[in-house]
Amino acid sequence: MAAPGPRNAITDVPGLKVGQVHDARVRTGVTVIAPDARAVCAADVRGGGPGTRETDAIQPHTLVDAVDAVVLSGGSSWGLGAADGAAAALGAAGRGFALIDKPGVPVSPVVPAAILYDLANGGDKAWGERPPYFDLGAAAVKAASLDVALGRAGAGYGAMAGARLGGTGSASIVTRDGYAVGALACVNSFGSATMPGTDVFWAWPWEIGGEFGGARPPEGWRAEPEDWGAAKANPAPRANTTIAAVATDAALSPAQAKRLAQMASAGVARAIRPVFSPYDGDVVFALSTGARPLAGPVDFTLARLGALAADCLARAIARGVFEASRT
Repeated sequence: MAAPGPRNAITDVPGLKVGQVHDARVRTGVTVIAPDARAVCAADVRGGGPGTRETDAIQPHTLVDAVDAVVLSGGSSWGLGAADGAAAALGAAGRGFALIDKPGVPVSPVVPAAILYDLANGGDKAWGERPPYFDLGAAAVKAASLDVALGRAGAGYGAMAGARLGGTGSASIVTRDGYAVGALACVNSFGSATMPGTDVFWAWPWEIGGEFGGARPPEGWRAEPEDWGAAKANPAPRANTTIAAVATDAALSPAQAKRLAQMASAGVARAIRPVFSPYDGDVVFALSTGARPLAGPVDFTLARLGALAADCLARAIARGVFEASRT
C-alpha cells in the first residue's frame, strides 16, 4: 500500500532539500525548495491577487526547462526580493542556466517565486531602504536540509489561515511501485481550513495516521452554502494567499509538470473554503527531480501522480494550520 515517506515531508522526494528562515522582529519568513540538481518546474496560478516571479519563464513553450530553486516568501511584493538573495547565493556557488558557456560570462540562476501578504500582522515593518528579504532568501538557500519545520516556520511564520494562525505544512506519499510525491504549503488563506463550528479540518478524509489531530465531523453535520466558518470576514485585497509546491521523483517534461501543478491545485480546494478568491494569490509549483522514469501507460501514471499530489497538498495545508496552533 502507498504510505507517507519517513519524514512525511516534501524532502521524502529524493534530490530535494528545504531551507527555512524567519525574522521574529518583522514577523515574516522565507522558504526555499532547493533541488540538488536543476529540476523541471511548472506553476499553476489560481488566486485573484497573485505576486510571482518567473512563472512566465517556466511555461512549457519557453526556453527555460528547469530551475535552480523555488522561493516562497512573506512580505507581499517586498518578499519577491527573497528570490534575488537566493539567486545570489546559488550563483556564487556556480548554480544556474548557462546560455553562453564562456569564461567571464556568469550563469543565471532560475528562481521562480511567489509571495503571501503578512504586512499587517504587527511586526516591525519600518525597514526603510533595506527590506530583509534579500538576506533571508540567501540565508534560506544556505540553510537547506532534509528537515522541514512545521507550523510557524519559513514563509508561514507570520501567516493567518482565515481567523486562525496559519503556517507551513508538508506531507508525502510513496506508492507501491516506488514513486515519491510530496507537498509543502505556506497557508495564509482568506478561507478557513476547518469546518464551521468545529475543529475538524476540511482535509480530514485524506488524513493519514492522525497527522493533523484526527478530529472527525459530528454525526449529521452538513455544510451551509454560505457559512464559511473561520474565514477572514473582512479581508483587504491581496491580504491572503496559499503558496505551495508539490514534487515527484518521476521524470516529467515541462508540459507534464504543468499538468501535475494543475491537478495538485485541487488539493487547495479540498483543504480550504472558500478558495481561489479575488483576495487570494494562490500559486502551486510542481517540481520533477527526474530520478525515476515515467512508466507506461505514461498518461495514466501522470494522472495517478497528480491525484496523489492533490491529496498530499490537502494534507500539508491541514498540517500547517494544525501545527501552527501548537508552536
